[in-house]
Amino acid sequence: MKTQELLSKQVSVFLENKSGRLAEVCQTLGDADINIRALCIADTSDFGILRLIVNDPDEAVEVLQSAGFSVGSTGVLALRIPDRPGGLGEVLDHLQASEINVEYMYAFFITIAGDAVVLFKVADEMLDRTLEVLDEAGITVIPSEQVYGL
Repeated sequence: MKTQELLSKQVSVFLENKSGRLAEVCQTLGDADINIRALCIADTSDFGILRLIVNDPDEAVEVLQSAGFSVGSTGVLALRIPDRPGGLGEVLDHLQASEINVEYMYAFFITIAGDAVVLFKVADEMLDRTLEVLDEAGITVIPSEQVYGL
């Protein structure tokens, strides 16, 4: 499978840290019939970055930009992680042993056949090596089309 088919598009929304902005994003997406599958938010005192996996990332970017939000997208890997104590640590050990840094990660709201689904962002220049390490370790990367349908 091609690298691009394994990268899921994450929608990133830059928000002022003020009451109601997160609700506006969620309502805008809901009005456009776009379903949020996973999210995380990082904030400072002035702004936040909302990271989303949705069922239609290209449409989400267009809808949010049209509504006046500052939006971008980037590729992330969705990995199947054994949903048991130590499962995530084992995956991180494989990456660390190959000197691959995880820039950030967050999880889906669901599991697949007892496995958790966790999203990983690694440096673009480390993507091919990351995929090799994951394959060698027997760790499943979920193709983007499957991710959008979760």
